[in-house]
Amino acid sequence: MFSFNDVIGQEALKSRLMQEVQEGRVPHAQLFCGPNGTGKLALALAYARYLCCPHRTATEACGTCPSCVKWEKLVHPDVHFVFPIVKNAKAKKECCDDYIAQWRRLLLSSVYFDMNHWLDEMGAENGQPIIYAKESDILIRKLSLKANQGGYRVCIVWRPELLHEACANKLLKLLEEPPSQTLFLLVSQAPEQLLPTILSRTQRRNVPPLQETEIAAALQQRFGLQQEESLSIAHRANGSFLKALEAIHLNEENDYFFDLFVRLMRLSYQRKIREMKAWSEEVAALGREKQKSFLQYAQRMIRENFVYNLHQPQMNYMTQAEQNFAVRFAPFINERNVMGLMDELTEAQRHIEGNVNARMVFFDFSLKMIVLLK
Repeated sequence: MFSFNDVIGQEALKSRLMQEVQEGRVPHAQLFCGPNGTGKLALALAYARYLCCPHRTATEACGTCPSCVKWEKLVHPDVHFVFPIVKNAKAKKECCDDYIAQWRRLLLSSVYFDMNHWLDEMGAENGQPIIYAKESDILIRKLSLKANQGGYRVCIVWRPELLHEACANKLLKLLEEPPSQTLFLLVSQAPEQLLPTILSRTQRRNVPPLQETEIAAALQQRFGLQQEESLSIAHRANGSFLKALEAIHLNEENDYFFDLFVRLMRLSYQRKIREMKAWSEEVAALGREKQKSFLQYAQRMIRENFVYNLHQPQMNYMTQAEQNFAVRFAPFINERNVMGLMDELTEAQRHIEGNVNARMVFFDFSLKMIVLLK
């Protein structure tokens, strides 16, 4: 668990990381960034475990020393995690340490997950996940103590783009004046949202999309899928192992998003205003993270249907149900409206992220679909 062998693909990056450790060239602050589902967190965890192991080989941690044994259960005293949370006043959960049991449980089940999985694990509903200012004070206190195992102390920050401004500024100070033998690993999906001063003080590790053959091989090895099925899923996954996992588990959320999208397009085309208002209220009742996920899904569907018109099957990444819908719907997505549709979806997502009233956002968006589809 948490070894380089558990990381799918990314062979060039793995080799570079291991070589730097072997040569004693370990940057004190590193930023793992890339698309969702490419293994950023898996890489950071494997790298940290490798660095902590005093008996590491040229390619892997030993797996048997006290450090590795503690890593297997995520209880290494010199490894600290910082991640977004939703405060729960009733349960008196106000910092990462209060959620550490849920965090460990999620990581031990799979290192390939997204924010929605973490929100479900926390039991959060409509809350906006954030890394609160308090976390920086807790981290400073932890790092002031001597390393328990006598080697590196590692701080893994998942989704640093969600840092509260005060927390980001204190983290910046730690990066500028790092404690001795301390490694900061930031795992980001949106590095452009980080403070420029934080970006400038980190060694960037770009984690590219996975190859279809890498995803297919992992599906065959881990789930026993046949080659043809695994290649089909890998193609639709578009470089993300997380999307491949969702496909094989018949993700209900994506099915629901497909239903929402189809209903909206049909209602907008038929100009059924009353039903469109009911649709917008249904979407508004979802949590903000799911609303953002739906808008991302809708953007993907617009892109896929536009590309569908080019009659290049190898360029399409749709499920069979989505392709069946595209047969009749794709002609309505063309050069005259595709940019307008994408702009409206982007604006709606920006408003949702800014906590604008969701009913207004989605009803306004649905009305604009009438004009754009016609």
